[in-house]
Amino acid sequence: MSKTLLYGATKIDETNAAYAAVASLEQFQWKNRIFILIADRDNSRAARQENQLLADRDALEERDMVILKLVGSSIKPLFGSGDGLNGEALRKELDVPDTGEFAAFLLGKDGTVKLKASQPITSGELFAIIDSMPVRAAEAVRDDK
Repeated sequence: MSKTLLYGATKIDETNAAYAAVASLEQFQWKNRIFILIADRDNSRAARQENQLLADRDALEERDMVILKLVGSSIKPLFGSGDGLNGEALRKELDVPDTGEFAAFLLGKDGTVKLKASQPITSGELFAIIDSMPVRAAEAVRDDK
C-alpha cells in the first residue's frame, strides 16, 4: 500500500506545491477537512473506500469532514456539500494520477494536502491522522470546555 503522509514532516519545503492550499477548494478553508476520492477504472477500490468512510457519519461530522468523489472531471459530494466545484481544476491542482487509477487525498482545514494514498485507507487510520493534527487537537480542547 502506498501512502504519503505529508503532515508531520520534520522539514517542510515551503515552495513545494504539495504544501500550498488547493485554490479550487478555497470555500472550505478553515471550515472543513476534505477527503477526495478518485475512482479507479472498475470502481472497486473507490466503492470500498466510500463504504468504509460513510459507515461512521457521526465521526465525519465531528471532524467537520466533506467527502468528494472525482470521476473523470465530475465531482460528486458523498458527505457534506460540494456545489460549484471544477473537477478539471481540482485534478490539475492535486496532480491526480491518470484517469482510471485510484487515489485518495486528505486536505486539512488550512487547505493543504495532508495525505495522498494510492490504496483505500481505513476510517480508523484516517481519523488517527486527523486527530493528530494541531487544529484538531485545539478543537478537542475547545469542545471539552
